[in-house]
Amino acid sequence: MGPFLAYSRFMDRVSGAFGLVADWMVLLACLISAGNATMRYTVNYSSNAWLEVQWYLFAGIVMLGASYTLVRNEHVRVDLVYGSMGPRGKLWIDVFGIILFLLPAMALLTWMTWPFFLDALQRNEHSSNAGGLLRWPVKLLLPLGFLLLTLQGLAELIKRIALLRGIQPSGEVVVEYVRPEQ
Repeated sequence: MGPFLAYSRFMDRVSGAFGLVADWMVLLACLISAGNATMRYTVNYSSNAWLEVQWYLFAGIVMLGASYTLVRNEHVRVDLVYGSMGPRGKLWIDVFGIILFLLPAMALLTWMTWPFFLDALQRNEHSSNAGGLLRWPVKLLLPLGFLLLTLQGLAELIKRIALLRGIQPSGEVVVEYVRPEQ
C-alpha cells in the first residue's frame, strides 16, 4: 500500500494547492466586483471584461476548489443511510460511491470537456461581448477541474481501502461527514 498512500498524500497536497488558489480567487472576485460597482456608480464607467473576469473567477473557484472540498469530505451528499452506519459501513459506502459514481462520472466529464477546450484554443475563441475576453482559459478549467476531482477521488479511494485494511494513512483523513447547518 506504500506507493498508493504516497500518491494519496501527493494528491492531497496538489488539491490543497489548488484549493488555496481558489481561496485567493474568492478574494479577487470580491475586490473586482466591488471595484466594478464603485466605478459604475461613481464615474459611470463599466466594462464587459470586468464582468467576465468575475465569471471566470467563479468558474475557477468551483472547478479548482472542488478537489480540495473532496479532501475535506465537505461535498453535499444525500444522507439517507450514511448517518446511521458505523465507521466501517461509512467507509464501504464511500468506497462503492467512489468506484461506481465519482470516478466514472469525473473521468467521463474530463474526457468530454477536453475537446470543448481544444476547439476554443484552436479557434482562439473570444467572447462576443464588446471588450470581451478570450474564452479558452476559462474552458480549460473544465477538464482541469474534472481531472483533479478524478485524481483526488482515486486518492480518497486509496485512503478508505487502507482504513478498511487496518492501515492508518499518515496525515489527516477526513471520513466523518457533518451535515451543513441550515
